[in-house]
Amino acid sequence: MLKESLNIGKMTVNNRLVMPPMATAKSTPDGVVTEELCEYYRERAEGGKIGLIITEHSYISKDGKASNGQLSIAEDTDVEGLKKLTETIHSCGSKVIAQINHAGSAALPEVTGCDPVGPSALMHPRKAGAVLPKELSKEDICRIEDAFAAAALRAKEAGFDGVEIHSAHAYLLNQFYSPLTNHRSDEYGVDTMENRIRIHLETVQKVRKAVGEDYPIALRLGGCDYTEGGSTLMDAVAACVLLEQAGVDLLDISGGMRGYIRPDYTEPGYFSDMTAAIKAKVQVPVLLTGGVTKGEEAENLLAAGAADLIGVGRAIFKDADWARNEVK
Repeated sequence: MLKESLNIGKMTVNNRLVMPPMATAKSTPDGVVTEELCEYYRERAEGGKIGLIITEHSYISKDGKASNGQLSIAEDTDVEGLKKLTETIHSCGSKVIAQINHAGSAALPEVTGCDPVGPSALMHPRKAGAVLPKELSKEDICRIEDAFAAAALRAKEAGFDGVEIHSAHAYLLNQFYSPLTNHRSDEYGVDTMENRIRIHLETVQKVRKAVGEDYPIALRLGGCDYTEGGSTLMDAVAACVLLEQAGVDLLDISGGMRGYIRPDYTEPGYFSDMTAAIKAKVQVPVLLTGGVTKGEEAENLLAAGAADLIGVGRAIFKDADWARNEVK
């Protein structure tokens, strides 16, 4: 099954293997694409064994920058460098999606030069060095949604085959979704699922208006926090049903406030309970990443119906030849 093609909206990938977004810090200090970054992706894409590459998270605005060396998609001047990146990946036969992100309260003032922001004035649960963020006003929320839409349009202009909105790993949109970091009492609060993901739904709507009806939109959701009082598997299913209705073409499922790991779980596909439950309730493709290190493991997860695509992260990060050796 791994070698079977799949449609994601109007895009077709030639197999079910995905290289998920992983930060490299190989861009310039102000986030511009470098030859080193292009070479990193070329080494992994060469041979066309990876059906889809989702590039490392790119910040949509200065106040949402997560770290030094993070890739930028915040300015129109970023497009030229990003075109070199997409051309490099396309020349190897893979499709490529840009992941766009705002770090929210995980952003550090010494990186951004700005005061951090979040859904509520609550300390980030796991970011070392974080400071108390300012609670976003409704006007601020609208500004950030518009920044996501502008970044998505830049992705399209740069030749990316689609765009992924990042709402996982305790970054801004994930902070709105999680009861651990969202204590608002307005329409962006946590009293209903629609309110918890209202910023997601509005962002998807604005991104769709910017990029057009045929351009694939993915969303990475940190579905479970694996912490008492946090988001749950049932929350993840409910959110994904609404996200599909909003027009998301691909649901990329990962962890929430605990990041891309699942405490005390190391088996291949350790988020598969979430992805299988979501897959049973939606029609769009579902992507599972986490703990997969062998091609056989990816095949087994697909055969079991755990997901429609399998992401292999750290193994590909460490070994540029992984896909060529494991996808026969």
